[in-house]
Formats: sequence, C-alpha cells, structure tokens
Amino acid sequence: MAQLTHAQYDVLERAVAERSRISVFRRGTEYVVVPLSLATLKGREAIQARNPVTGDAITLYLDDIEAIEVVR
Repeated sequence: MAQLTHAQYDVLERAVAERSRISVFRRGTEYVVVPLSLATLKGREAIQARNPVTGDAITLYLDDIEAIEVVR
C-alpha cells in the first residue's frame, strides 16, 4: 500500500486524534498499535505509534504496509 485514499487518511487521522487502536498488516505480521502521529521521516510517510500492552514505540512506514483497519 504505497498510498492511502482520502477515506483511509480520514480514518487514520481520526484514530490519531481519538487515540484509537489500529491493526496494521506488514510483511505478513499484524501489529495492533495506538497511532500517535503521522509524519514524514527521511522522505517517507510514517505512522509513529505505541504498543498498547508494552508501551514500546514503533514506526510503521506507509509504503511497507499491506492493510490498515481501525479496531473498535
């Protein structure tokens, strides 16, 4: 998923604002994280997030992501 649609950006921005959990699929692995911000790092769009269980920080680059879903 190299680029998100407008609807996907809206969902992701709402999850950042509300601190809602999202499920991200990358390289066959599912990550459930709380997105903290969207940023451009080294010329790549990224989601800066935190693991809700351990509190560990994680950066997920959008061009590496296969799918994103909001966890309700």
